[in-house]
Amino acid sequence: MSLPSETPSSSRQPLVVTTSDRVDAQLAQRARSAAEAVGVPYVERHHKLPLKKLLTDMADALIVFESTAVSLVDAEGTLRFSPGLAHLRVKQLDAGVMEDQLVRVAGLREGERVLDCTLGLGADAQVAARLVGPGGSVIALEKSPALYLLVRHGLKGLERHPAACAVSAVYADAAEFLRTLPDGAFDVVLFDPMFERERKSSAAFEALRRHADYSPLTRETVDEARRVARRVVVLKGSRYSKDFKKLGLTPEPARPNATVLWARLPGSGNPVQPGEDGSP
Repeated sequence: MSLPSETPSSSRQPLVVTTSDRVDAQLAQRARSAAEAVGVPYVERHHKLPLKKLLTDMADALIVFESTAVSLVDAEGTLRFSPGLAHLRVKQLDAGVMEDQLVRVAGLREGERVLDCTLGLGADAQVAARLVGPGGSVIALEKSPALYLLVRHGLKGLERHPAACAVSAVYADAAEFLRTLPDGAFDVVLFDPMFERERKSSAAFEALRRHADYSPLTRETVDEARRVARRVVVLKGSRYSKDFKKLGLTPEPARPNATVLWARLPGSGNPVQPGEDGSP
């Protein structure tokens, strides 16, 4: 679906996909295809149509495709995709420092299959991809169309780490996606839902907050995750959140000043054969 560059305010959209004003046919087609994939409008851009006017007249937020980058733009600012803290965490792993929480709590191993149910800005998915290596797989789900487009196409623009597998981003609701999978389809299932209590954060995390899906994680979804996970389900939450208590979970021991807590539950222990894992 495409919108004309002059659109009545009554047709205002939550999200629109467009391009930089230096657009060519290939870039325009890439942006148009991305918009169609999540069912949001595409607006053709030209040099006389500034992003500010699009935000004023047409949309609450924009995904902007550039020749070598992709950005999420709203009234609060611009977030251009970058590997962020994931890059530093991977560098630590490359240096043999195995102190990352995904090592300690999830115990990720080479060759494992990981389902990340909350892609967000993609940090845990990128670290998981490095830990499971080229012989493993990481499928990452995201329900927010803005975050999905930003991170999926941002990841496509990164050079793959030689010791990591690709991260396959899927636009999906985790609760619904899990129900389609057989028992033991993945070795590890990860959850990092949005924190219940806000706290001061980086500009990138504030953008994540504005566009994230806040659907609460339910016991039913956790039970589905345990069925799908052959080995373990790992959940991340804020020390100040009541989510773990609502789910009946006991967090792992942590430092007294830790603001993020982790919990883990055993999986089903019923692996499926290769090619039957339900992954796209």
